[in-house]
Amino acid sequence: MNAALAGTGGLIRLVLRRDRILLPLWVLLLAVLPASYASTFAGLYPTQAERAGYVAGTAANPSIVALLGPVYSDSIGALAVQRSGMLLLIVALISLLTVIRHTRTEEEAGRRELLGATALGRHAGLTAALLVTYAADLLLGLIAAAGLVAADLPVAGALAFGAALTVSGWVFASIGGLAAQLTTGAGGARGIGLALLGLAFVLRLAGDAAEAAGGSGWLSWLSPLGWVERVRAFADERWWVLLPGLALTVLAAALAYPISARRDLGAGVLAPRSGPAVAAPGLASPLALAWRLHRGLLLGWAIGAAALGAILGSVADAAGQAVGDNPKLAEIMARLGGTAALSDAYLAGVMTIVGLAVAGYGIQAALRMRAEETAGRAEPVLAAAVGRTRWLGGHLLLAAVGPVVALAVGGVAAGLTYGLATGDVSGQVPRLLGAALVQVPAVWVLTGLAVLLSGALPRAAGASWAGLAGCFLLGQLGAVLELGQWALDVSPFTHIPRLPGGEVMVLPLLVLTVVAAVFAGIGVLAFRRRDVPVT
Repeated sequence: MNAALAGTGGLIRLVLRRDRILLPLWVLLLAVLPASYASTFAGLYPTQAERAGYVAGTAANPSIVALLGPVYSDSIGALAVQRSGMLLLIVALISLLTVIRHTRTEEEAGRRELLGATALGRHAGLTAALLVTYAADLLLGLIAAAGLVAADLPVAGALAFGAALTVSGWVFASIGGLAAQLTTGAGGARGIGLALLGLAFVLRLAGDAAEAAGGSGWLSWLSPLGWVERVRAFADERWWVLLPGLALTVLAAALAYPISARRDLGAGVLAPRSGPAVAAPGLASPLALAWRLHRGLLLGWAIGAAALGAILGSVADAAGQAVGDNPKLAEIMARLGGTAALSDAYLAGVMTIVGLAVAGYGIQAALRMRAEETAGRAEPVLAAAVGRTRWLGGHLLLAAVGPVVALAVGGVAAGLTYGLATGDVSGQVPRLLGAALVQVPAVWVLTGLAVLLSGALPRAAGASWAGLAGCFLLGQLGAVLELGQWALDVSPFTHIPRLPGGEVMVLPLLVLTVVAAVFAGIGVLAFRRRDVPVT
């Protein structure tokens, strides 16, 4: 074996051991979604005429196409593929973060240096991370294709969509490997990778929306996410469209390897900017320091919540009309999102999606405390005249207030776009602002869970994301699969009043707030009593 790759097999086994829970979880859960969507569409639209009406009324709406991607036919498979459009983005995101976590994060934590003292080649770490992620993406694509075939859909279309999922993950896995070589910290690498993924999504969104409105969709051809969706699964498949994605996968990885060989361990191509010799007066307290650490994160999530709310709110009127034409879909939407008009039911479901998205910020903000601890920055602060509770308090305050800000921004954005569509901006903005803010207690529960794990079980803090994934899947599939109420009740979002249009119930909101406070309180007490840091 090449000396630069020595020890790759051992690192692959280490990566698989460390991800033995998370990796199978996200692969299996994401892989079953396309088949479940196909089953749902087969039950809701059993005839070709009904499916054609759905495509004409909803699936071809520019706003829906912007969010999910284009639909190329009225077959069950094509509708399921469009409904699964967000999976391409999710798989790309997970692949990007997985590679960075097993490369730059390991290096930043000092574990890469310890392993490097053994018989370990220079390229072993990057190769192991890429191979495991590539294999996981391939397995996900194969399982998704097998599920679609099991749903009695054409094999060619199933394989085409499975390949699209795989290639979307491969492209951003390689981009993650390249980003990990450019910066000295995992945060910077994630920032570069997420910025490129966000750019790809925006280009795809703008191009697809323009094409659906009768214009040119050339912007989509500038995006890797646009390439893979144009495989046209279940609609005269274009296999050659996968070639640009495969080429970009190879190119990004090929650029990462020589940089990895030439840079110093712990260094990056982009040198870190030197800070001032003396801290600014605004950093004189733990709260000010926490604000400095969280402000960029909060700004990014607020912008994302605004974009999500605006896109989903803009299609509410069309979605409500489409739902009204199908009694089965109306019944499901009523379970998912409200008891009043069907458009209100859709909007209530939209607010749940925005709430789930913002819960990601709450978890990330809560886990920032653990990140500061593992990076060795918490210990010097706590060694000064700063108590543990005071240090935690700054982070907890922003983890609690930040979701309120992001949800408010998302609610206002949804209210503006829906209000413009219905000609009632002044009436819809406050309604949807309230519908967004009512999600706060459920978001706090997941945030509190992250605090609890960070304090009491710090090595398992990353499992907080599994809680969010579980809530997402219950919200997406629970009602469609007719799961028992006990299963739906596991998600805190099940207990949120369904606004707009539903009845405001104070008791569930109070109970969820108490649960969140108990979780956070246990985490704080555990943190005060354990060693710092725990690695």
